[in-house]
Amino acid sequence: MYAVASLTPASQTLSMDYLQFDSVSKIFPGVKALDGISFSAAEGSVHALCGENGAGKSTLLKILSGVYRPDGGRVLLDGSPVSFANTSAAIAAGIAVIYQELNLVPEMSVAENLFLGHMPNTGGVVDRALLIDQAMAILNELGVEVSARTKLGSLPIAQRQMVEIAKALSRNAKVIAFDEPTSSLSSREVESLFQIIRSLKASGKVILYVSHRLDEIFEICDCVTVFRDGRLVETFPDVRQIDAGVIVNRMVGRSITDIFSYHPRELGDPALEVRGLSGPGLTAPLDFSVRKGEIVGLFGLVGAGRTEMLKLVYSATRATSGEIRVNGSPVRIRNASQAIRSGIVLCPEDRKKEGIVPVRNVMENINLSARRHFSSMGFVINEPRERKNAVVQVDSLSIRTPSLKQAINNLSGGNQQKVVLGRWLSEDIKVILMDEPTRGIDVGAKSEIYAIIQRLAEQGIGVVVVSSELPEVLGICDRIDVMRQGRIVASVPRSEGTEEGILKLALPVSTDMEVNPNS
Repeated sequence: MYAVASLTPASQTLSMDYLQFDSVSKIFPGVKALDGISFSAAEGSVHALCGENGAGKSTLLKILSGVYRPDGGRVLLDGSPVSFANTSAAIAAGIAVIYQELNLVPEMSVAENLFLGHMPNTGGVVDRALLIDQAMAILNELGVEVSARTKLGSLPIAQRQMVEIAKALSRNAKVIAFDEPTSSLSSREVESLFQIIRSLKASGKVILYVSHRLDEIFEICDCVTVFRDGRLVETFPDVRQIDAGVIVNRMVGRSITDIFSYHPRELGDPALEVRGLSGPGLTAPLDFSVRKGEIVGLFGLVGAGRTEMLKLVYSATRATSGEIRVNGSPVRIRNASQAIRSGIVLCPEDRKKEGIVPVRNVMENINLSARRHFSSMGFVINEPRERKNAVVQVDSLSIRTPSLKQAINNLSGGNQQKVVLGRWLSEDIKVILMDEPTRGIDVGAKSEIYAIIQRLAEQGIGVVVVSSELPEVLGICDRIDVMRQGRIVASVPRSEGTEEGILKLALPVSTDMEVNPNS
């Protein structure tokens, strides 16, 4: 029977420096992604990798996992140099990298995903009973309450991530790297993940942890290595000896004293009024408004209906009823094109799937909507005018790209988000809906996005921000509307908002009990 990796503490003395990077470099056309990276990670430790998007963290993980070959330097495991021709070779050596985009097959069962490529068999025929037994043993070891027979695609993202971790254990991985593992998890799911990471650490695994959320690093990690522009800036052997300001300073090369850039503004008449809105994801007709120059935050737990509400307003999802007014006038919106022409635009939660066209370049993505303003007779592309508009947006939003012809998929998450913003700023917008605008974005890029949001509000645009990060909504918004179970249950002015109070409002309650917003 396949041996299940134990999560009990290692009985022998753990050696230091099990994983070593020795002057590792990687060069892509026109850019040196990694420049002589050297550091080590010990058994039984959680080692954080920090840096702005594009700093080189993901490139390093891809070298570790066999996706890329280094152009210089070497990787050592337990003192011996290793070179992986492909991901299979890295897996065989005990390396597992768990990416944000999980490497699983939704159409297959949990058990089949766990043992894909090495299923137990007899004479070449898969032993289904043994497959289920071994899968359940690993799931039970992790405390994952999922049937091994369940179709993976039916599971929520948090449980799929646990399956990915179990998959690493099924292969006896010694080194496990997590790349932004909490970006789509609720606070309760994050705590479950942290419990598993602590168990992995206690069993002597080498854990690499990539995250833009500094509070997580101080909670779960032992040491931290900071990257900037493909170079290693500094390794701090004990996170308890530093604070978040030190890490941010090393990451961006400057101090960010006020990341949110908030300042009060004079608010105007309503820019957007929604009355009696009903549709998928909402449990009661919804009323909502945002004034000119106002930044309204929408906070709620996963499944509260925030994204569904934005899509209904934008008509990405068809509403069953409701009235929408823009600048006091009723508008008829049946699809996203009509929403854009009415002055309502949406920056979606999933940038890669819904926000950008990954196979097209920066200039094309910026002009995707506004192209109709520049084309002759509605279909002949006017490239000089499109180039001029793209240059304006790249300059005004400080989009970091080698050229306008760069494929947008090669840009960092923060710069992709700026391109989406540039697309909408090419239009005459009245209201901008932003769904998790800083998810997966480093602290430096977050600061820039917040500054852009403030600038939009100063121009009299109504801004609606959905965020799962309480410090974010409290830091940038004038007002926070709290959603719970498909409806808005409270509206809290910035001056009265606290993390504890907002979270209390967002927590589910029984049908015969309501939370007093003033409590």
